[in-house]
Order: sequence, then structure tokens, then C-alpha cells
Amino acid sequence: MIIGLDVGGTHTDVVLLDKKGLVKDVKVPTDPSDLFNTVLTGLEKITEDIHHREITRVVLSTTLTTNAIAQKKMTRVGMIVSGGPGIDPENYRTNGNYYTVSGSIDHRGREIQPVNPVEIQGVVERLMDAGIRHVGVVGKFSTRNPDHETTIGSILEDSFEKIFLGHQVSGNLNFPRRIATTFFKAAAYSAHKAFFESVKKSLDKKGFEIPIYILKADGGTISFEASIDYPGQTILSGPAASVMGATVFAPENEDVVVIDIGGTTTDIAVLINRVPVLEPLGIEISGYKTLIRALKTRSIGLGGDSAVKVNDGKLEIGPERLGPAMAFGGPSPTSTDALSVLGLIQNSDREKAVQGITPIAEAFGESVEKTASMIFDDSCREILNQVQDIVANINSKPVYTVHELMEGYQVKPEKILVLGGPAPYFAKRLDEMSDFRVDVVPAWHVANAIGAALARTTCEVSLFADTGKGLAVSPEEKFSNKVNRNYNKTEAVKDAGDLLNKKALQIGASAEDFEMEVVEHIQFNMVRGFSTTGKNIRVKVQVKPGIIHGYGSISIKQGK
Repeated sequence: MIIGLDVGGTHTDVVLLDKKGLVKDVKVPTDPSDLFNTVLTGLEKITEDIHHREITRVVLSTTLTTNAIAQKKMTRVGMIVSGGPGIDPENYRTNGNYYTVSGSIDHRGREIQPVNPVEIQGVVERLMDAGIRHVGVVGKFSTRNPDHETTIGSILEDSFEKIFLGHQVSGNLNFPRRIATTFFKAAAYSAHKAFFESVKKSLDKKGFEIPIYILKADGGTISFEASIDYPGQTILSGPAASVMGATVFAPENEDVVVIDIGGTTTDIAVLINRVPVLEPLGIEISGYKTLIRALKTRSIGLGGDSAVKVNDGKLEIGPERLGPAMAFGGPSPTSTDALSVLGLIQNSDREKAVQGITPIAEAFGESVEKTASMIFDDSCREILNQVQDIVANINSKPVYTVHELMEGYQVKPEKILVLGGPAPYFAKRLDEMSDFRVDVVPAWHVANAIGAALARTTCEVSLFADTGKGLAVSPEEKFSNKVNRNYNKTEAVKDAGDLLNKKALQIGASAEDFEMEVVEHIQFNMVRGFSTTGKNIRVKVQVKPGIIHGYGSISIKQGK
């Protein structure tokens, strides 16, 4: 059996699955100030009366790094960046302790200007004086030749706790994005490591010797231990869980919109034939574009617990969450209170909900019931507007899924799948207010945790070859190999595949789930004068995203 656990802003959902379906599910309140105990409580409840030897796998989806970034609670880090001629790294400054240094590598990996050790030592002293313990190092063409980054790293290693080298972050060529990605990786490291150590220690005390995984932003998983060195990949793992939870139940050969309505936010994504649409270059975080591979999602500050108020004579719903609904003991009226007033939510204190909505109704001179309907309809209308906007945004550019580039494809969804606590109520009204066919995902209240539990471990590898130099490299994988002038794309794909297999097994993949896809393969001749001097070859391969072996046909009853 496997456990899936999704830490949301309001509740933490936990599920226990076997190959037949959902065995058990629980919800526990999320304490943002103590996510460790939140997770531990969920694990304890889901494993009551279950022998720990029956559990073979645990997958966590966490908002820890996302929240740390949003709340500006990241660790202070240093950045050392070298660019070389033609570009000023100052244009991509990420933080205060950011130093540009001399030294440069060209696009073919040849040294143009060496590193100046005296200059680097001066930066070391300034960073140490500032109390910095973690440092990121990025060079413009380090994915072609990482020597400058490793040289700087060796100068730093005795003075700092952790060094993050840009070429190990991503094999993609994009200097500004690699700087931002390295920065966020370094800044999120401490929080993620502390979370890992707390969870691991508690599980060890209880005798749980279970493989633990974290869901990444691209809908795949990585082993908990390996994730310590890739903390940035857990950013936006919450929305990814929602998408994977719907993917399990989406129809084939159809474009589908996925809507996860939580307590704090609503997350929206799109599937094409059960395959999620991907953000091809990487996500944007706090205004910085990164190389963090992620599903294409949109998160809006509108959920079941969104605060409702009147501002300048207009109704405002969210983005603030001041607590649970008044119908459940909260301090102020919310969207959930509107549903309670309308009699859609059972086991709630309708009188308290009415009490909360009454001042809003009086401000508009309407009945409480009509005001509740207005709140509900405005929420649905905003969600539908956002659906139309994200579809238009996807169609304004080349469409990428986690499997391929779909050149010229236009997304035309006619169906919406809804999950999250209030999914049945919203699904009915969204269906009435739009031309979409709207259905509720089975086990809608915990579908995100199911998605996390079933996701396959994924990773990718980029390999670059220059037959003129006689070299094939994948710096991210610490791979460099001499090649002859006849080296070609077929050989490059094989070498990249071997690296991918090794990497996948190291980060927790099962051999049964290793299914390689070639997502990019480019080869062009280099010409000097009238003669060909060699070939440039670039290959990118990945473990095909999807559901773990043996769970592809899992059946879960509607509403369980």
C-alpha cells in the first residue's frame, strides 16, 4: 500500500491506496507554523490499525518552499556571477549579497578569461563578514564547460556550509534563468532540509523504514533524500498534485480544464489527452524567471475560506484568508458561509453563516439569500474568466505538454473536472453558467493526495557534443567524454539515455517505471570558410511522466 499526503493552506489531505483503490482518507488542519506536526498527525491517523510493513511508499506534496518564498522567509544567501564580454550580470541581480566577478567561457566551452583567485577570496571575506552560510555560483556558459564554477566552488568550500553551482541546477542554456534558479535553490535549502530531517527522524522513531518521495512542480516525484539538493523543484508541488489527481480520471482524446478549489486558492490547469500542459522554459517566481520545470498552472486567491467584504460599494471575495468560515467557527464571512446560507453545505452552523452575510446583504439592500447567491455566482464567474484567460494564454504560444511540443495545436476544452472540498457545489453552478460539461473528480475531497501518491519519479538529462573539439559533455551529470568526428545524434541519445537511467535510479525511480522519451535532438554543422569543421549536437531526454507501475487502472468510486 502507498500513502499520499498533500499539505494545503487550510487542510492536509492524506490517503492510503492499494492497487484496487482508495482504502482510507483523512483530513487534518494545516498549521503553517508547524508543518512537521501537521504531517506527522496525518501519517499517524492514516496508519491506525495498519502495520507499517504493509506501507511500501509515501509521497508528500508540500507548500513549504512556496510559502517561504511568498512570505520572504528564505535564508540569506550569497551569489557569485561571471558573465564575460557582451553581457552585464548586474542586469540579473537577485539579492543584496550579489557579486559579479571576472572570468569567462565562450559558447563552445573555451576559456576566454581565467578566474581571478584573489578577487574571489575578497568576495569570500565580504560574504563571511555578512554572516552568509550558503552561496550560489553561476557562469554564463557553464553548461558547456563548468571549470570556472568548480574552480570558484573549490575556493569557497572551506568557508561556507553549502555551495550551489549553476551547471548542476539545469543543463539548459539561459543565463538569467540559471542565475535566478540557483538563487532560489540556495535560499530554499535550509527550510527544506529542516523539514526533511524532522519528518525522517519521526518516521525512524516509529519504525517506518519506508521510501519517502516529494512531488515536484512538473508532476513527477523525487526521493526525499535526493530532494535536499533540489529544493527548488518542490515549489508549486501543491498545484501539481491537483493536476495529477485529475489526470488519473480524465477522459482520453480530449482537452480538459482542471480546477482545484481549496480553502485559500483555486488552481487551474489544462490536460491534453490526459497529459498536462507544461511551462516549457520554467516558472516565474517573485518576478524572476527560472529554469524550474513545472506544469502550466494558474493560482488565484479565491477559495472556500476567502474573506468576503464590501469595499467602496463593491463586493470583494479574497484574496485574503482570515480563518475558516463563520459557519465553522471562523472570525469573518467567507464563500463557504454563502454556501451554508444557501443550504448547500450540511453539518455547518447556518445561523452563524447568516450572521456573517447579513452586514453584506444590508450594504446592498438585498436579502441574505440573494446576497449569498451573488457571492457564489461572482466566485464562479471569476473562475470561468480565469479559465478562458489561461486557455488563451496557452494558445498564444507554442503548446508544450510534459511529453512533447505540439506545434500549431490549439487547446479547445469542452470539459471541466473539479476537485477540492466544495467541488460538487461549484461543479453544478459552473455547469449552469457556462458551455462546458462539468464533472466532479472521484474522491474530489482528497484527489490531490491521490495524484501525489500515484506520480512516477521523473528527471531529465541534457547532453551537448562538439565533434570539432572532440568532446561530449553533460556538466549537470558530471559527465565528459571524448568523441570522434563521426559521433552523431543516435550515439548522443544513447549516451544521454545511459545517464538518465543512472540518474533516475539515484533519485528513487523504479526500474519498472523507467520509460525514456527524447524531447529534443538537434544537430548542425559548424562551417569555417568553405569547410565543415565539425558538428554541434544537443540532446535532451526524460523519464516519461505518468502513473507508477501497477496503478494505471485504479478505480475509485464517485464520492468516496
